[in-house]
Amino acid sequence: MKTINAIRLGGTEVLPLVEGGKGVSVSTGISSGHWAAAGGAGTVSIVNADSFDEQGRVVPQVYHGRTRRERHEEMVSYAVAGGITQARAAHELSGGRGRIHANILWEMGGAERVITGVLEGARGLINGLTCGAGMPYRLSDIAARFGVPYYPIVSSARAFNALWKRAYHKAADLLGGVVYEDPWLAGGHNGLSNSEDPAKPQAPFERVLELRRLMRTFGLGDTPIIMAGGVWWLEEWEDWIDNPDLGPIAFQFGTRPLLTQESPIPEAWKQRLFHLAKGDVFLNKFSPTGFYSSAVNNSFLQGLRGRSERQVAFSTESVGAHIAPFGVGARKRLVYLAPADLARVRGWMADGFTEALRTPDSTLVFETPETAAQIVADQIACMGCLSECRFSNWSQHGPDYSNGRKTDPRSFCIQKTLQAIAHADSEDPEVVDRNLMFGGTNAWRFGADPFYSNGFVPTVKQLVERILTGR
Repeated sequence: MKTINAIRLGGTEVLPLVEGGKGVSVSTGISSGHWAAAGGAGTVSIVNADSFDEQGRVVPQVYHGRTRRERHEEMVSYAVAGGITQARAAHELSGGRGRIHANILWEMGGAERVITGVLEGARGLINGLTCGAGMPYRLSDIAARFGVPYYPIVSSARAFNALWKRAYHKAADLLGGVVYEDPWLAGGHNGLSNSEDPAKPQAPFERVLELRRLMRTFGLGDTPIIMAGGVWWLEEWEDWIDNPDLGPIAFQFGTRPLLTQESPIPEAWKQRLFHLAKGDVFLNKFSPTGFYSSAVNNSFLQGLRGRSERQVAFSTESVGAHIAPFGVGARKRLVYLAPADLARVRGWMADGFTEALRTPDSTLVFETPETAAQIVADQIACMGCLSECRFSNWSQHGPDYSNGRKTDPRSFCIQKTLQAIAHADSEDPEVVDRNLMFGGTNAWRFGADPFYSNGFVPTVKQLVERILTGR
């Protein structure tokens, strides 16, 4: 195994080991502060981060506004306060070692306001901005305003090319590095394009090499590329280390930091990680963002898959194959189905899936009355946590704060489920099974890696030391 040498990030030499940011109370000041203290770059998420009361208890993010717009303002306030709180904790725990980066999703509702609010309230405590889930053109402007290096997250050379030519070339001196997040291997939201097949992964080496070649045409040959997604043992990536074709490379770990003593996730979540099998992580497109995302295929995801499978096309008029009348809703408003689909619908209804919900694509999905009522309640309670949401039809842009489409019951309230799993009762495995559980495709390796034998849960320091051995 080659020696792991320090790399320069944001003007400081650190270990080429970056903690991946995981939103909604998972990458906290505690986890990121300890990662930085171990010599790497810790990443605190400022996506709806927790803040605390005078007794040190988490402040519940309860919404009182009567309108979505009012609740959106509350959400932004919670996010700014939580981001400042977590940045201060990370800075204190790092002891001045390593780097502290702040991560946010560009598609988060009010992302620019949250970033600027946190940077203003935690001046000098954040050493870098990491941002993805969209095309964050204005990231470089925000970085320049505060004099903080920025690290855009991209999934292809083409995406970085667009960002550079439109905006980033104006703030080239603050570009601390480029995070290549593999769209087939990374956990959470992934950047698969419409031209890429989710079932046909491409090898990351060639894609990163293409990115480096492009960066060299911009004079960025020495700017680090941070490989994110699928990194477990560094000995498996040995040909990337000190490779002159790739240039400076660092490695990001998003999934492995979940299973540490400092990780804030509930004990039931940690225990679930020990028992994952290969293939248990599922690349899906149920997210209300419209992006693909990678998550554990638990009851939550299985429920969403079942809902989409209980789906038929309809017409408001009898036309073509759609000739079988069917009444929808309490008023039994007539739509028309294909006769074969009507037979399927009757079977679903006999199994208890009696409620038909319209989608924006002129289809009906069928659910139980209880689940259908919960879907509607969640849509009504929307607080605008995304810039646009296909589940609730929210948009952060006025005047009507709507994306102009019908709500999509095939998706879900992502804020609700991520808050639920992050703050679940530590011992309740059902909460873990019934909520969205993000994870990279290598999450199954917790149960196979000898490092975790007999249920061993390392400290962050022990994990970093282990990673440096190559294993």
